[in-house]
Amino acid sequence: MAEISYRRHRFPPVVIQHAVWVYLRFTLSYRDVEELLVERGLDISYETVRCWVLKFGPVIARRLRRHRPRPSNRWHLDEMVVRIGGKRMYLWRAVDHEGEVLDMLVQSRRDSRAALRLMRKLLKKQGFAPKLLVTDKLRSYASAFRRLRLSCPHQQGLRQNNRAENSHQAVRRRERKMQRFKSARSAQRFLSMHAAIHNTFNLQRHLISRATLRIFRAEAANQWHNAVRAV
Repeated sequence: MAEISYRRHRFPPVVIQHAVWVYLRFTLSYRDVEELLVERGLDISYETVRCWVLKFGPVIARRLRRHRPRPSNRWHLDEMVVRIGGKRMYLWRAVDHEGEVLDMLVQSRRDSRAALRLMRKLLKKQGFAPKLLVTDKLRSYASAFRRLRLSCPHQQGLRQNNRAENSHQAVRRRERKMQRFKSARSAQRFLSMHAAIHNTFNLQRHLISRATLRIFRAEAANQWHNAVRAV
């Protein structure tokens, strides 16, 4: 597991951890985080917050993913258009039937080769094949499905893939707040961190009681504290 060291930083680890968590957890800009820290009596530049996120965010995300329970075997795949540097790009996403983000990939194409790349990466990362694959009617998915010779059912329909469609909403909010992504590489890096935080703190509160919500929140906070702990 990657180590986290807060040595040679002016501010204590608890401040750094809080700034990174606030930025990745909520739809805020770096300047918004700076204003929130000022309210707490901390004079920290938004550029400092940006450096903290870039340095510690990927490591924390990897730790959170490592301790996540195994996702379900019902996968939903979808793609959405994003504008990056004035170019039309596609964000390919895979989620399970409970909304857990499994993987994502920023690509320049929307063809069978791009779908195949996403599905191969997904199978390698998860280590098991799904029992059900749900996509829209894009033919690229069916082509990739046949090339991988998957034995599970493949459902295609306009409304059957609403789970994946709804998962794009959080990304759209961040895209607007960040005034669009600046490059494909930075988008891939940020969305990977964002997905790990989203999976940890997305508790589907409308489906559980208040008492259960408190338990789940405590467990999510415990996962976060374990992930940001220095080794």
